[in-house]
Amino acid sequence: MEVIVNGEPHQTTEGQTVAGLLAALGLESSKVAVELDRVIVSRPEWASRVLGHGARLEIVHFVGGG
Repeated sequence: MEVIVNGEPHQTTEGQTVAGLLAALGLESSKVAVELDRVIVSRPEWASRVLGHGARLEIVHFVGGG
């Protein structure tokens, strides 16, 4: 199935969760925020929030600096 991640098409499996997608993308969950279909998804929901075909995600990486 296809989802859109930061404006780019991405193939994933049926039943994929937000947490599973982050892991598949190799992203460290403690350093990102996720918006799914224009709604911020809280971290406790990531493991249970299942993605549907055509879901649109925006994933923002936190960057520290000084």
